[in-house]
Amino acid sequence: MKVTTKTLSFGLILALALALAQFGSLPLSAQQTDRAKRLGGKLICMCNCNQILTACNHVGCTVSSTMLKELDQRVSRNDSDDLTLQSFVQEYGEKVLAEPSSKGFNSLAWYIPGIAFVLGLGLVTLVISSWRRRIAVAPAGPQVSPEMLARARQQADRETEE
Repeated sequence: MKVTTKTLSFGLILALALALAQFGSLPLSAQQTDRAKRLGGKLICMCNCNQILTACNHVGCTVSSTMLKELDQRVSRNDSDDLTLQSFVQEYGEKVLAEPSSKGFNSLAWYIPGIAFVLGLGLVTLVISSWRRRIAVAPAGPQVSPEMLARARQQADRETEE
């Protein structure tokens, strides 16, 4: 059988049309909506990569694909954001959240960096001020009285006149 360019191009067009028909009939994935991207950005992938769920780049990561499917289902059901996030917390624990809640003991995670900065700045200020106080200005040389200076000038005058 002889394959011509006409037959080959017709086959490619047919394959392309079938592929477009197949993908065109799929519903819009929830991962393409702004809401799903925003919610996925608040979750951590549980495959121990410590990456944001929507940014997990492990090839063939089954955990992220499962979590993304769950997120798709909840977004397509129009569950509220809090309900969706809480369902992931119930299933995977608090570690699934990308940022800790600002309630209870977790509020320390928000306050400790600021407190540490202020304490560090205060410590540096104290150390620098103690260094400044410790440095005493030393005199440049021995102190010369005006009488000694006058005698030295007179001696210099006598030695230069001769």
